[in-house]
Amino acid sequence: MQIASMVVLGFVLDLLLGDPPNWPHPVKLMGRAISRFTKRFNRETDSAQTRRFWGGVLWFLIVGGTGIIALSIMWGVAQLNRWLTLALGTYLSYTCLSIRGLVIESQKIIHSLQGHHLEKARRQVGMIVGRDTDQLSEEEVCQATIETVAENTSDGVIAPMVCLIIGGPVLGLMYKAVNTLDSMVGYQNEKFADFGRFSACADDVINYLPARLTWVLLMVGSMLLHYDFRTAFIVGRRDRKKHRSPNSGFSESVVAGALDLRLGGPHYYFGELVTKPYIGLASAKSARTADIKLTLRLLYVAAWLCLSLCVILRYFLWKGLA
Repeated sequence: MQIASMVVLGFVLDLLLGDPPNWPHPVKLMGRAISRFTKRFNRETDSAQTRRFWGGVLWFLIVGGTGIIALSIMWGVAQLNRWLTLALGTYLSYTCLSIRGLVIESQKIIHSLQGHHLEKARRQVGMIVGRDTDQLSEEEVCQATIETVAENTSDGVIAPMVCLIIGGPVLGLMYKAVNTLDSMVGYQNEKFADFGRFSACADDVINYLPARLTWVLLMVGSMLLHYDFRTAFIVGRRDRKKHRSPNSGFSESVVAGALDLRLGGPHYYFGELVTKPYIGLASAKSARTADIKLTLRLLYVAAWLCLSLCVILRYFLWKGLA
């Protein structure tokens, strides 16, 4: 049950500390390695096939390298001391989760909008979304924040927690490598369409089951919070596949239904208009800061539900093997 202890303690640590910018973080190292490799091998002069090849090489280097390094470190520490292993595993598990960090960034946006600082809110939301934000209205800033909270409930909370409970910090960090690659090079634009294709496809495959688990957890969460569960189920079932990503629509559709919002639609990415289908009822209300707060509550409930489920399953697995 040591892995379960690492996950629980890492979860609590994330709720207490968030993601202090000056603390050492494995994802920062991953990002630097990805950036250097991309500058060296994502060349405009290369053919599409060559760029796809190097994009695949990058994925295996980062994900495989992360797994090998994490496994080596955990194994080495395990030879020294059991409690040191627990401490290191807890810290690495904590770095795989991003509940508190997502809440803090969302609250910054809420405070800026409530203070009528739209320009500041645009810059802040630009830190957590991939779309262009310099021309967003207040409603669109709220919508973008809600969408990224909904999507990151799966990518930043449920999926890494499931990986952690299955394979400990090693598998958790490998998942973070997959997710970081997708966020950095998985864009469907001219610069990364070929180089980032493997990373984007791999992320879709690996997040297939976690996205659907998130759908269930958010649905249960909307019922526990006395949100509009009936509409959440209707919209969640109808619109879960109405997204360019095969996974993102699952969480966004539940949130849209539960809060009576209309999410999705066309957005600009790097100056290019990307058309996306709308998610939610056509008669839905406009997004406001209060809806961001409601989405954050749903995030917390889904996270606690997932933690409870993971620990229970791990316990029975351990009992079965004992």
